[in-house]
Amino acid sequence: MTKAEQEVDWLVAGAGAAGMTGAVVAHQLGGTVLVLEKEPLYGGTTAKSGGVAWIPGNHRQAAVRIADSPEEGYTYLKGLIGDSVGDARIRAYAERAREMLLFMMQHSHIDYSALPDYMDYYEHVPGYKPGGRSMDSAPFSLRKLGPEARHIRLGHYDGLLLPFNITVTEGRRLQAMGAGGYLLALRLLLRYWLDLPARLRRQRDNRVTLGPALVARLRRSLMDRDIPLWLNSPVRELQMDNGRVSGAVVEQQGKTRRITARRGVLLATGGFSQNADLRRQYQRAPTGTDWTASAPGATGDAIALGQGIGAGLGFMDCAWWSPTYTIPDGRVLALIAGKSNPGSIMVNQHGKRFANEAQPYEDLVKEQYASHARDGNTIPCYLLFDARARSKYAIGHIKPGKVEHDNSIPAANFESGLLTRAPSLEDLAVRLGMEPAVLSDTVSRFNRHARVGEDPEFGRGATEHDRYYADRSVSPNPSLGPLDTPPYYALRCDPGDLDTKGGLMCDELARVLDTRGAVIDGLYAAGNASAAAMGDTYPGAGATIGSAMTFAYIAAQHAFGKNPTGSDEHE
Repeated sequence: MTKAEQEVDWLVAGAGAAGMTGAVVAHQLGGTVLVLEKEPLYGGTTAKSGGVAWIPGNHRQAAVRIADSPEEGYTYLKGLIGDSVGDARIRAYAERAREMLLFMMQHSHIDYSALPDYMDYYEHVPGYKPGGRSMDSAPFSLRKLGPEARHIRLGHYDGLLLPFNITVTEGRRLQAMGAGGYLLALRLLLRYWLDLPARLRRQRDNRVTLGPALVARLRRSLMDRDIPLWLNSPVRELQMDNGRVSGAVVEQQGKTRRITARRGVLLATGGFSQNADLRRQYQRAPTGTDWTASAPGATGDAIALGQGIGAGLGFMDCAWWSPTYTIPDGRVLALIAGKSNPGSIMVNQHGKRFANEAQPYEDLVKEQYASHARDGNTIPCYLLFDARARSKYAIGHIKPGKVEHDNSIPAANFESGLLTRAPSLEDLAVRLGMEPAVLSDTVSRFNRHARVGEDPEFGRGATEHDRYYADRSVSPNPSLGPLDTPPYYALRCDPGDLDTKGGLMCDELARVLDTRGAVIDGLYAAGNASAAAMGDTYPGAGATIGSAMTFAYIAAQHAFGKNPTGSDEHE
């Protein structure tokens, strides 16, 4: 074996939530650590997310008067996931997520608060909680990163809706449109404009929130510990020694280097959502890289590396589905909230509804695909809304009409076909290539039911989740309101994703398994590089990040000989 150019205890590939969490834990346990990131920016898809983490039984729930436990979290996860994932792996997430959070809040800059009314997605499943498991990352100042702030990846909606960044909690208050929301907006705007050094340099908001806040907090934690982070440094090959993964071949700044990892290698390189070949091989058609809201580095590196040494794969046909759309500057944005507003519906290319628009975004895309498989006309689909909804609500990246008039929306939004406007439903149908009579009938039928707060076709507004992103001031159903005020609008939507779920098969200790189910010694995986611990389900907001951080924590603990309580295995 060629002599290594560098030796560390713990080698991490990927600088998102999973990778940097695993690095902090390993260092706290006394190890030397090196973090590799193939992109010129750190943060990965985590930086493009809401930064929310789903942590059952977390210690911050008491502050919002929600009683919960890891056992209840397990009951909910098991009821939702079933037997598609091994019981031990489900239990590991449910039982050790709160342990991970306590550890990280004690030993890093991580700071999370429980969201009291951000409910689990499926209230019919035993163990469901109406809030508290989804947690909001606290804001963070980029000034604390110094020059490293230049290398952080931007957030999903950075600079689109507001000049300043907001947390999930602040967004909820602003959404309520009450006096408190207006005062909060004024306070945040004043803080933003009074940040004179940033304004003079025309710099973006130094106060980051959501995914970028989580990433910045983790990056600062690495800096405090002098943990090196190499950018532009992809892993090219895993090294084996007597049947064990002993390190990796790394391309750093164009030079090939061999790194020995005495305790193990953690693969946290994200999914394969940006890999067109893998998507065509494993996922339903139509598919491609044009509809994903993930980071550009999500090309399936861990899959290639793992397969090179015999690793097994799982859930390759699955993704963290969400409707997406592409704005003129090329950014792909996830449509999370705007689809639940009163005065809006989704229709296929014939002008017919095909699903409950307000249901969890993963389920909505699954129904979009199912509808397209039946009639071939649901990809793309259209989010329709009227002038009243346009005036009151943000629709994706489009600000409410009372803030941003139509003539202020960049013309490219209309010229590209992303956004269509018409003085009547009949004209809108013609412009979208639909039969006017069909679209008019769809809207008329929906309006009749919406006025009495019912949706007998698809049950919209029947669950707490449906009503969460809706307008609580609207009654009797916050998610339902008629489309009856011209002009009318249509936003073209695709069956996109936040990243893929398929990846390396792992056990409850985050150890990678081979195609026979045997452990590959010295190799661990977490985040979207691993086959999702919740299979083809989405328990609640933050399940992606929550499980990524939890299994990265578990991996480092195991590699350094710690049992689930954090004590030495041999004590």
